[in-house]
Amino acid sequence: MTRTPTVTVEILDKPYQVACPPEQEQALLAAARHLDQQMRDIRATGKVIGLERVAIMTALNLSYEVLNLRDGKPASAADDQENRIKTLNSQLDEALYQLRQLEIN
Repeated sequence: MTRTPTVTVEILDKPYQVACPPEQEQALLAAARHLDQQMRDIRATGKVIGLERVAIMTALNLSYEVLNLRDGKPASAADDQENRIKTLNSQLDEALYQLRQLEIN
């Protein structure tokens, strides 16, 4: 039985072992760097708290980009701005909700 070699990638300073054929290692490392930067950008806003929430927001943003590319719509600056606005609105809603919860308690 042949085992696929693993590659260690770091995302938000945490190492992850990922099975990856040698010929795809560079692409995996590039994808990990991109994901890491996207997550750092979202975390840096200070409005998304918790690793899971940062990961979900990042996944939503990347999925949006992939779907646009798949549908033949390049992610234009307008699309990017619209996506950022939606993300910020969601983050503000969550922050307001948490603030209300603190006021109730």
